[in-house]
Amino acid sequence: MKNSIIRATGSYLPDKVVFNEELTQFPADSRPRIAIKTGVISRRVAPEEACTSDLAIEAGRACLKKANFPVEQLQGIIVSTSSPDRVQPPTATRTQAGLGAPQAFAFDLNSVCAGSTYGICMADALIRSERFENVLFIAAEMYSKILNPNDFGTAPYFGDGAGAILFEAGNGAKGVRHSCLGSDGHLCEEVGVFGGGTKIPMKRLPHPNSVYLKMNGRAIKEFAMKRGPEIIVRLAGETGISLDEVDCFICHQANINILKEISSTLNIPFEKFYVNLDRYGNTASASVIIAMDEAIECNMIREGSLVVTVAFGGGLNYGANLIRF
Repeated sequence: MKNSIIRATGSYLPDKVVFNEELTQFPADSRPRIAIKTGVISRRVAPEEACTSDLAIEAGRACLKKANFPVEQLQGIIVSTSSPDRVQPPTATRTQAGLGAPQAFAFDLNSVCAGSTYGICMADALIRSERFENVLFIAAEMYSKILNPNDFGTAPYFGDGAGAILFEAGNGAKGVRHSCLGSDGHLCEEVGVFGGGTKIPMKRLPHPNSVYLKMNGRAIKEFAMKRGPEIIVRLAGETGISLDEVDCFICHQANINILKEISSTLNIPFEKFYVNLDRYGNTASASVIIAMDEAIECNMIREGSLVVTVAFGGGLNYGANLIRF
């Protein structure tokens, strides 16, 4: 049976950088709390005229360019996003058109911040089915368009960006070795954009702010601190690896204190965790893929590295992947 190897990665961040000090809608004495609470110092913000698929197209192009891969040979495109261009059609189809890959199937995946781990698992499964030789997985988010700019509980902590992975069929020890996924739907009301769908349609919005993201930050943090270590231990148990064997941990970039808690709980040296949330904030499902791309660029991930990805977020969903580079 063939397995899915990572041919290349890519990422795209908008040019505009917004530092905490520039969030002048909040009192000056509250802005230092942003970094203290989460570690976020700045974030990238997309132009007003841009949409999520624009970021996805740029990340996909960067990935294909690194791989020197002809776009006309691309067989499939998966786009993970919880901030889509529109309710429908899929953001992936506009991405497909922008990349110039009409021969490739294209569909969206929405598992919110855990979408990276779900997308890696899905791309891996498609290739292992032996129906497809390659799949481009893109995670793209533009939370600047779905945040209430005056909500201190959400607006300072998120950023825009996209990351991409080109998977190819291969043999041997390299590639995605295993994935673990989980959900706790009883907590589905703790974070989300609750207005505008079929449960609360536009004509019944209780308040204009219902179309913005709402989040119980404390509940999400507790969930992540519990489920993050659990899913990593489960991944290790199902694969038989020791966590000491892992060269790099790429976690969802939501909060520096969550990453430190996972490190401490599992007795993993924090130096093995790649961190970029200080520069980009929480880019939802894109965060793991952007971080992976950067970790490869800075040689923290190299040929032969054993890598664990882990993510958690709305749904509430969580997941982890074991990858040999």
